[in-house]
Amino acid sequence: MAGPVHYEIYIRKTPPSSWALEMATEDRKQAVETAEDLLRDGRACAVRVTKETLDPDTMEFASVVVLNRGAPEVKRKRAVVEDQAGPNCRGVQDLYAPHARELIGRVLEDWLNRQGVTAFELLHRPDLAERLEASGVELQHAIQKVAVPESQNSGQAVHDLVRHYQRLSEQAIERLLQAGRRDQFPSLAERSVADVAHRLNGSSDRAFIMGGVVAGALTGVKGARARLDRLMDLCDRAPMDGPPRALVLVPVEQLLCELLGSRAGLAQILGPSLDQGSSLAAVVRMVAPREIGALIAHDPKLAVLVPPVEGGPARLGERLAAGEFPLLAASLARMVVRELMSQRRLRPGDPEGEIDILRALAMTLTATAGRLLTLEEVQTAFVERSKSLVTADFVAAFVKSCPNVLCEVERLTRLCENVTGGGNKRSAARWLDACVTSLRFETEMRASGLTPGQKLMALATLQRAVRNAALSERDRDAVVAALGVVGGSVEADARLTAQIVRAPAPAPQKLAALLRLAAGETGPTGPVADRAKAEAVKLFRAPEVRTALGAAPEAVQTLRPLLKAVGLAA
Repeated sequence: MAGPVHYEIYIRKTPPSSWALEMATEDRKQAVETAEDLLRDGRACAVRVTKETLDPDTMEFASVVVLNRGAPEVKRKRAVVEDQAGPNCRGVQDLYAPHARELIGRVLEDWLNRQGVTAFELLHRPDLAERLEASGVELQHAIQKVAVPESQNSGQAVHDLVRHYQRLSEQAIERLLQAGRRDQFPSLAERSVADVAHRLNGSSDRAFIMGGVVAGALTGVKGARARLDRLMDLCDRAPMDGPPRALVLVPVEQLLCELLGSRAGLAQILGPSLDQGSSLAAVVRMVAPREIGALIAHDPKLAVLVPPVEGGPARLGERLAAGEFPLLAASLARMVVRELMSQRRLRPGDPEGEIDILRALAMTLTATAGRLLTLEEVQTAFVERSKSLVTADFVAAFVKSCPNVLCEVERLTRLCENVTGGGNKRSAARWLDACVTSLRFETEMRASGLTPGQKLMALATLQRAVRNAALSERDRDAVVAALGVVGGSVEADARLTAQIVRAPAPAPQKLAALLRLAAGETGPTGPVADRAKAEAVKLFRAPEVRTALGAAPEAVQTLRPLLKAVGLAA
């Protein structure tokens, strides 16, 4: 392609077949819609759309998957490789790598939760290592949870991997116990963390010792929020700059990533009363307080949806806004995107509230796009989340409390406004079209206790909302036309245009009422507007009306915008 960014469409015609390039285009919308059409028409069993971005320095393309739908790929059995490079973790130092700590946190999750600690603390506190060793089967089960999947993935013998990780865990525990016996981890009760950092600067094992110092500072501190406050206190007392400051902030950041990475820890820090949607909004506000503050100042309604962040989270947010803890900021941003793309409801039992909080998240994340996430990542996350909003279960719950069909149409129109993605827009439009074309909708609208003018005004409002919902032209026109047909039936029952013509009112006033109907202001476009326009033309041509308008030039000036709107004046 000529541009630095283009989109490629790959297809698989059968589940066992490999991916084949179907086409490439610079239009994202066209690529996604084409892929969905290929899948819907049965020309492919699976489709994938990737965004290809050219790096001008290396002249290589970076690929990001935008859409992946259809039958899953057939997993082929992995052949056993004879000469493996060895286990993933070969030495004790490998256990301290981020991916290893994450794995330790998963396989020992229950034990760590009971102790109220994280994997980082386990690797830096002798008392926790001794407690785990004495627990008996906990460590053995964790080793098996690691060894069995690794064996299946690499082809190595399970027993060899189990023995290797047993030796590795014994060495790690012995190292920690020896460090504790030799008092290698200075207590912050006797000296400041800045003094310890300056003393350790240049030492070969400074990262391990400082990790033990920071982890030891949390000993006896219960609750994730209290632990966050203690970590923020350590940051306040850290050296002002240079390697000594980094020596303190790096282990603090690693601890924070694990502390806020668990749902239980995050709920304790932000508030256990928050639902999933409010919790995600609070995370975004904590990560980007300046951007969210500016949004709330512009739109005060956001303050109701986005919970306030106070205390330790606010202190952490100030540091994140200042550019500290970039790994934590990126981790939290990825967590928000991951939760948005999951099937978990943002506000269980409250579908209207779910759409409200989703709009708030869309505004806040879009405001932060470019600093933490790309706009493409934000859009992809909301396209995935929108899929859950057009399912039968959600739509049924969304309209369940509606007292009449008019309320259902209004809510379905709101649903169309708030989902994103071509396929999701089409699905939402189908729900709306099925409702407005139903016999029940026309029957209830004609028999409603509202006045004819109120009914027509409600239909006109719905038409404007549908036009603003960014639906495809075909779906939009179909729904607008259906609303117009119902409006025609309502007007025919009441003979509203005829009543306006016969009303004992001044000619300019009657003309204004008819022209507002014809322009779609007080009634829907379609049959109602056509009848009103025809009656207005007849009335306008009457000699007595022309005489009355000639005697009132100010009335003509008032009617001129309406005449232009319906095409009766230049």
